[in-house]
Amino acid sequence: MAETLNNPSRYTITAALPYTNGPIHIGHLAGVYVPADIYARYLRLTGKDVAFVCGSDEHGVAISMKAKKEGVTPQEIIDKYHTIIKKSFQDFGITFDNYSRTSAEVHHETASDFFKKLYEQGDFIEETTAQLYDEEAKQFLADRFVIGTCPKCGHEEAYGDQCENCGSSLNATDLINPKSTITGSTPTTKETKHWFLPLDRYEGFLREWILEGHKNDWKPNVYGQCKSWIDGGLEPRAVTRDLDWGIPVPVEGGEGKVLYVWFDAPIGYISSTKEWAKREGKDWESYWKDENTKLVHFIGKDNIVFHCIIFPAILKSHGGYILPENVPANEFLNLEGNKLSTSKNWAVWLHEYLEEFPDMQDVLRYTLTANAPETKDNDFTWKDFQARNNNELVAILGNFINRVVVLTNKYYDGVVPEPSNFTDVDQETLDALKKYPEVISSSLERYRFREAAQEFMNLARLGNKYLADEEPWKVVKQDEQRVKTIMFVALQIATGLAVLGEPFLPFTSSKLKEILAVRSSAVETSWNDVSEKETLLEADHKINQSQLLFRKIEDSEIQTQLDKLEATKKANENENKAVTPQKDTITFDDFTKLDMRVGTIIEAEKMPKTKKLLVLKVDTGIDTRTIVSGIAESFKPEEIIGKKVTVLVNLAPRPLRGVESQGMILMTESKEGKLVFVNPDEEGVDNGEGIS
Repeated sequence: MAETLNNPSRYTITAALPYTNGPIHIGHLAGVYVPADIYARYLRLTGKDVAFVCGSDEHGVAISMKAKKEGVTPQEIIDKYHTIIKKSFQDFGITFDNYSRTSAEVHHETASDFFKKLYEQGDFIEETTAQLYDEEAKQFLADRFVIGTCPKCGHEEAYGDQCENCGSSLNATDLINPKSTITGSTPTTKETKHWFLPLDRYEGFLREWILEGHKNDWKPNVYGQCKSWIDGGLEPRAVTRDLDWGIPVPVEGGEGKVLYVWFDAPIGYISSTKEWAKREGKDWESYWKDENTKLVHFIGKDNIVFHCIIFPAILKSHGGYILPENVPANEFLNLEGNKLSTSKNWAVWLHEYLEEFPDMQDVLRYTLTANAPETKDNDFTWKDFQARNNNELVAILGNFINRVVVLTNKYYDGVVPEPSNFTDVDQETLDALKKYPEVISSSLERYRFREAAQEFMNLARLGNKYLADEEPWKVVKQDEQRVKTIMFVALQIATGLAVLGEPFLPFTSSKLKEILAVRSSAVETSWNDVSEKETLLEADHKINQSQLLFRKIEDSEIQTQLDKLEATKKANENENKAVTPQKDTITFDDFTKLDMRVGTIIEAEKMPKTKKLLVLKVDTGIDTRTIVSGIAESFKPEEIIGKKVTVLVNLAPRPLRGVESQGMILMTESKEGKLVFVNPDEEGVDNGEGIS
């Protein structure tokens, strides 16, 4: 059973290593980096010892694919995007203690040492298996170099490791009609030797550690995915690949092979910590091997299995390392109703946002936190972004601070006034202020960042209500002494906002501390001071002049962004409308092997638990056979009964979701992108007639 650390000595916080095959977009920020940074900043404010590490993942197949596509070397790709990503994080205010890269020497050494130790302990199994091979490119095809039809849901663009339509984990050899993404050719199979981590050996450990130990404290989406994997039966997982880009397999027989990226990438957290500790004169081992250290992984839901099952199994096998106490994975963020896509340029890129909205990092940060996909996929819209800024940050937080600072400078030349007796309302307001650190902490400790951000904004609402109720601008004409007390209380709230806002709005918090002149160590206030100190901002302390914390975002600015997305959408549509290039030339003999006949659909029904598949009974004239066709999103079963169709009858049978499909219905697409049947002339043509 896992034990929860109630008072850890230190924290190791990791954020998923981004692939250096493209820049960072808002989906990455919302899923991983904003919540991780909020948590790290919060812990530092409460005086915790924190190592917050990350780095560029530079060995994935995606890197090689990008390099081939652009006609450059993988090194050129990783150098380009590592620079863009690292600068974007810095400019956005993500406070990594260390941002490394997996091409670094310390990482190559660390990952190689891990592999060698497990190899020497006999923790791997060696297997020679048939792998897909591209004869034209003269190379084995790693997972993402293969695309084909998913055997479980019929999705025609499944990758060799996963179907992104149904989420199933696959092997490249499972795909129906596989194609090489390098050359477009149909791959052959060829035998090759690889090392596998036998995950089935760790089932007992994983059941006890996750299913029993973390049932009540891990997020349901994380726990549920882990349970599904474990209950489904764990199988050996390859830890090497036939590639020319990556960390060479460091044992005899490993020539021409590299470590699988999902073996080496999580070890990047350890090598990044080593790099940081050496620079700072710290002991890296205490952050990875001390049982009093709390390890937390921030990731997206697509990485749950690797961080909760595979990496812990590697650490357990190695021995001596702590395991993650929590893995608060988020769901996905969509953009204007559509899935974010790097390849389709359907994204809000961080580096572009920073250029187009300078000095507005916190607005995006706040919007992504307020709409974080913590329990379900959420949608980012530019209209919501504008509303969050104008209606919340400007109208609530900015309005309160501006009122307090302007009035303090107007009435007292910026000097905090000496209060007199507190009324019940004053005392209740000050008491409410003192409760906010604990309230916000409770949400953050449970990884409820949306809730925490709203509690912070509730403190600003408290301040606005207090001023609106007490009306110092009116009372000043009758009772100047009373106004001093009102402004003193309001300034305490403003100071609390400056401190408690740092995790959520770091640039705004810094600006507010400047306005309140609380940057010097003599008046610096900590997180706990907000609840423990009687006074946060002493009387006679002089603040500075007001400056706007936020500006309104105009409709024209939002329309510009929507126009950009509309242009992207049209470009994608035009690309999809492009005529498919002619396929490889075939001989007449090749063509005569195809047996295409006229048939009639006599039965049709939806395949259960799928969106696309229909199970058809087709009279081909020579027999009645079952054909599974992915047309359910275009046709209702009752619409196509009696329809004459063209059938490829001598296609080898294929199992699809437990049903054997005994042929293929020929389809094409209209100009509008709709599926249509390749129909024979229905008059005078009988079932079974050949098509030539």
